[in-house]
Order: sequence, then C-alpha cells, then structure tokens
Amino acid sequence: MEQKILGKVLSQIKHGSLQITFWDESKQSFGKGSPHVEVRFNSPGILRKAIRNPSLVFGEAYVNGDIELLSPIEDMLELVQLNPLNLELGNVVGRLRRLNKNKKSKQAKFIAHHYDIGNDFYKLWLDPTMSYSCAYFESPKDSLETAQRQKTEHILNKLQLEPGLRLLDIGSGWGYLLVTAAKKYKVKGLGVSLSREQVKFAQDLAKREGVDKLVKFEYLNYLDIPAAKQFERVVSVGFYEHVGRGNLDDYFKVVDQHLLDGGISVLHAISHKDESPTDAWVDKYIFPGGYLPSVRETTSLMGDHDFYLFDYENLGQHYGMTIEKWMAAFERNKSKVIAMYDERFYRMWRLYLIGAMMTFKKGSAGLSQWTFKKGKDPAWPLTRKYLY
Repeated sequence: MEQKILGKVLSQIKHGSLQITFWDESKQSFGKGSPHVEVRFNSPGILRKAIRNPSLVFGEAYVNGDIELLSPIEDMLELVQLNPLNLELGNVVGRLRRLNKNKKSKQAKFIAHHYDIGNDFYKLWLDPTMSYSCAYFESPKDSLETAQRQKTEHILNKLQLEPGLRLLDIGSGWGYLLVTAAKKYKVKGLGVSLSREQVKFAQDLAKREGVDKLVKFEYLNYLDIPAAKQFERVVSVGFYEHVGRGNLDDYFKVVDQHLLDGGISVLHAISHKDESPTDAWVDKYIFPGGYLPSVRETTSLMGDHDFYLFDYENLGQHYGMTIEKWMAAFERNKSKVIAMYDERFYRMWRLYLIGAMMTFKKGSAGLSQWTFKKGKDPAWPLTRKYLY
C-alpha cells in the first residue's frame, strides 16, 4: 500500500528522474532525464513515515544512514527543488508548521541549539572574521575573508556612520561588524545576542581591538533592551530569520522603540518570495523556531511603522558563493568535525549546508538588505555613490 501511495506522489516528477530500490530488491522509476537520482530504502518503516512528513523523515533517514543515496546528494536536492510535489498529508503538516512556536520563553534555547555548538566548530569553516552570514563578492576570485570584510563595509556604508553616533546591533554574532564600526568610525555601540559563546567571543574581540570602551556586548533578548537606550543607527545581520513567523512585527516595534527620529536602519536577512512554512527537518535539527520571511511581508511591516524604505538589494547570488566556500572548508575539516562530534553530526550539517547552497544557487531564496529611515525627513544621498 505504501509503495502505491508513494508511486502516485512521485508520478508527479516532470523534471529529472528517480529510481528507488526497495528493501525487497524491487525497483520503481519515475520521470525522465537529468538529474538522474538513485536511492535505496532499507526498511518499509521509512516509507510509512515518509508519507506523512517527507522532509523530516528523509532528512533523518539520510543522517542515520537508513536511506542510501547512490547518486550525489546535490542531484537529489536539485530533483526535489525542480519538482515540488503535492502531497495532501504533507500539506496538513505544512499548515501545522505555519503555527508560531517561537515563544519568548523558548528563544534562548532555540538560539543556543544552533550557535552554542562551540566556537571551535565554527572556526573550522568560517573565515577569520567569524562572519556567519552572506558575504559580498566584488569578484568571483575574492577569498571568503575578503568578501566578508567587503560585506561589513557595504553595510556600514549603508548606515552612513559618523563619529559619536550610537549603533545598536541586534543579533550581534561574534562581534566583527560592531567592532569594525567602532574602529573605523568611532561610533558607540551595543550588541545583543542570546548565544553565550558569541557574546564571550565578541567581548574578547572588543578588548583585543581596543574598542571595549566604545562598544559593549550583552547576553540579552532583543525584546528586553531597556526602553531608555536610544540610538541613531540600528543594524541586524542574520537575526531576523530567528524571530519566528508570528513575531515579525515585534522586531519592528523594537527598532521603532530604540531608533531616534531621522535614524537609519539596515536589515540583512534571508528572504523568500512567498510565505512558505519552515522545512520540518531544518526546524527540528538546525534552526528551531526560525522562519524565512517574504520580501513583501517585511516591506509591508515597515509601512505599519514610521519607517520609509530608501534602498533595497538582493544578494542571493552572493550567498550561494558564500556557502560554497563554507562547504569546501567544512569538507576539508571532515575528520575534525567527526572527532568533535560524530559521523551523524557531520552528515546532518553536510545536508544542511549543501541544501542551503543549492537553495541560493537555484534562486529559491534571496538575501535581502533593506535600508530604511525613521520619520518623514526626505534627506538622502542623491545617488548610490556613497555605497561604493
């Protein structure tokens, strides 16, 4: 029965082809052409579960070795992206995933799940700036470190910083952006994060770079920033994706509360073209509570507050190039990753990184940078030369 149901679903494959070898050595083929993918199911239990929640079950089965991919994982992920399948039970699961589980009481746990794995793990495959977000390539020949420094400079240019301004960094990561802003522009700043590992690293970085009198990093939920703290600039890089589907307006309320009239803010975040639910496997194992917002819902929320959008840029192509370099470094350090954790952990993160890389390379997701201003002051540079 399960094989018949699966056959009905997979008969929808129109681009590429799939061959499945079952536990009893029987085979079924679907579609024609490339990419051609061959998969082996080692247990009927996997198939029964997969009918109810394909993404979660296949992800778990791959990580656990219960499904054997006889073709490159890149081909499998490409086949999935080329053929969005209509599965009624999967649609029910999708509707359930639209419910917001990102409650404030759980946010510290969700962030720690991903970012407190250990700084030594991230050092294996991030660049020396410890920037864990989309880089900015002026040339395909740029090194990852060069591209990350260029990304930081690009964002700081958009913020139009001047000495003495106060800058709030929501989700400040390992601290490189705020420390750079203090060194180059002599701004004062506050960075907040719910990752203890990141906060400690950022505090140490500020001391090493001699700007610990100008910038502070605190372990603090962005919702709990004291109302009295006011800033001329607010930036957020790679954090908005973590606030949760039902909490997007909360983010803009916080920016509105802390950004002074006439102030400028840059929001840098992964974005979708529509309001798609979070992938079940990614939600459980990689980014619990996360949600990738659409461009239109984010832009609409700006209009609900006293914000005026002056600049928008999509750097999705750059993120595909960024993750490709992360992936290369991750693979070079495979033995170290397994020694730190285990083979299963390595397979889980490999699946995540390859999936993310292909998502951007195929254009399924973008990397949005919104630059907006609070209040009705129309003053803005007449050209975009200030960015370059």
